[in-house]
Amino acid sequence: MEHQLQLKKPLAFFDLETTGVQVQKDRIVEIAIAKAHIDGSIEIKTRRINPGIPIPLEASLVHGIYDEDVKDEPSFKQVAKSLAQFLEGCDLAGFNSNRFDVPMLVEEFLRNGVDFEVKNRKLIDAQRIYHLMEPRNLSAAYKFYCKKELKNAHSAEADVLATLEVLNAQVKYYENTPLKDENDKEYFPIQNDMSVLNQLSTNNLIDFAGRMVYNKEQVAVFNFGKHMGKPVAEVLAKEPSYYDWILNGEFPEDTKRKLTEIKLSGFKR
Repeated sequence: MEHQLQLKKPLAFFDLETTGVQVQKDRIVEIAIAKAHIDGSIEIKTRRINPGIPIPLEASLVHGIYDEDVKDEPSFKQVAKSLAQFLEGCDLAGFNSNRFDVPMLVEEFLRNGVDFEVKNRKLIDAQRIYHLMEPRNLSAAYKFYCKKELKNAHSAEADVLATLEVLNAQVKYYENTPLKDENDKEYFPIQNDMSVLNQLSTNNLIDFAGRMVYNKEQVAVFNFGKHMGKPVAEVLAKEPSYYDWILNGEFPEDTKRKLTEIKLSGFKR
């Protein structure tokens, strides 16, 4: 495989699979790098890593890597120097990499005593280019689905009527379009049914701020902080002061109300 990018130094495309999304707390379980060389050639390296902490089930269900898969793999500390050498002199690229992959990788290097500097590297994020050139706003949706230019955008009446047209067109466009779930089974996520569209739109959120969500087992879990991924009812039973901390903290009233409902019922969806 070759590339056609005009490069002055190698460009290392990389992607991380991790135990979660918190840079300070979570760890890398797999890293894949495709190093695009100046001559057009591509060198690929993929390595699984023992994170030294349990991989939460929620993360394993996303990337398919479980504790058993990495128990005999090296730690990041063991591969850090050779990894840094492989990336020596490279610019870095990825998809949403500037917000997640780069900070996570730098944190792992620093945590293990390897001074991995990025200030002299160019950082290329393909997602930023995608969002710039293919905007995901109402005007773009109206043009894509309804084949019309949105006049008077940001006028409330124009926007609300355009949104109605867009949703109508989306349902018509996707109603019989299948996707595949993590078990490779086909399902139809878009149906002309508001209950189905509601479930898709809310994305398992419990409160609007997203501080609590339903996990794969449809159990309410925290989605932030030291108890991230843990069942809400279980945390409140073991640490009642956490409830008081949230109720007295700067959290939205909606979050406090939903938390109180869970505390009173301990419910499972």
